[in-house]
Amino acid sequence: MSLAASTVVEAARVSNLAVDAAAIAWAISLVAFAADAAFGGRSSARSAALVGGAVVRVPAGSHPSPAGDGDGPSHPGSSTGRGAAATSAGHAFGPSRAARIGWSVFVLGTVLLAVAVVARGVAAGRVPWGNMYEFAITGALVSAVVLLVVRRRFDVAALAVWVNATLLLTLGLAITVLYVPAGPLVPALQSPWLVVHVAAAIVAAAVFTVSMVASALFVVRDRAERRGSTGRYVARLPSAAALDRLAYRTVAFAFPIWSFAIVAGAIWAQYSWGRYWGWDPKEVWSFISWVCYAAYLHARTTAGWRGRRAAVVNLVAYATMLFNFFGVNIVFEGLHSYGGL
Repeated sequence: MSLAASTVVEAARVSNLAVDAAAIAWAISLVAFAADAAFGGRSSARSAALVGGAVVRVPAGSHPSPAGDGDGPSHPGSSTGRGAAATSAGHAFGPSRAARIGWSVFVLGTVLLAVAVVARGVAAGRVPWGNMYEFAITGALVSAVVLLVVRRRFDVAALAVWVNATLLLTLGLAITVLYVPAGPLVPALQSPWLVVHVAAAIVAAAVFTVSMVASALFVVRDRAERRGSTGRYVARLPSAAALDRLAYRTVAFAFPIWSFAIVAGAIWAQYSWGRYWGWDPKEVWSFISWVCYAAYLHARTTAGWRGRRAAVVNLVAYATMLFNFFGVNIVFEGLHSYGGL
C-alpha cells in the first residue's frame, strides 16, 4: 500500500473513531445536563440573572430587577439600563456541578467531532460535505459551536439538554443509518460551488436548530406562565420573553445565510444543468423553508406576532427543513438525489 493510500485509510479510521468518541462524550454531557435540569439547585454563592437576554451575575440573596423586554426602552433602576427577565419564582439559578461537568464534556465532544470532520476531509481528499452523513456530522458540529457562542450572550443552561439531545440523535443517525465510506464526489457535486452553497446551508441549518429549541421551550414556558405555576425545571428556564427573543435573533441571523445558500445553489444549477431553477424536489422544499422563515420574520417584525403564534411558525419552518434533508434525499427522485444512501 502506498503512503498516500495508507494516509487515506488512517484518516478514515481516525474520523470514524472520533465521531464515536464525540457521541460518547455528548451522551455523558446529556446525562449531566439532565441531572442538572432535574436536581440542580440554586447557586449557594452567586445567582445568575438574565438581563435583556444576557447573563450577568448578582450577589446571592439579591433579587433581579422586574422582567422587561430587552428590545424596549431601558428600565429605571437597572444597572445595565435594561430590564432583567427573572424566573417566575423571582430568583435565578447558577450553574450546578452537574452543569459544569456537562459543559466541559460537551466542549470535549465538540472538539472530537471537529477532529472527525477534518479527518473525513483528509480521507476523502475534499471538503467533507458530499453526502448526508458528512452533512449531518458537519451540521452537528456547527450547531454545537453555535450553542457555545450563544451561551456567552444568552442564558442557555436550560436549553443545553435539548440541543445536546438533538445533536446526539443526529450523530446516532449518522453513525447507524447515514454512514457511507469516504470516497470521491459524484459528478454533479464536482464544482467549487459545493463549498459556497453547502457551507452556507450547513451554517443556516445549524443556527435554525438552536432557534427551534428556543421556540419549543418557549411554548413550554409560556404555557406554565399562563397557568401561573411552574415546576422545578420550568422555573429554571429563561423567561418566555427571553426565549422568544433568542428564537427571533437566531432566525434573523440565519435567514440571510439560508437565502444566500439558495441563490448560490441556483447559480451552481446554471453551471451544472443549464438552468437556474427547475422545480426539482430539493429546490421546491428549499423554497418552502425560505417562505416559512420569511413569514416568521415578517409576521414578528411587522404584524407584531410575538410569542406563541411566532413560535408555531418557527417550528413549522424547521419541520420543513428536516423534511428537506431527510424526506427529499431519501424518498424523492430528482437531480439532488445523491444523499449517499
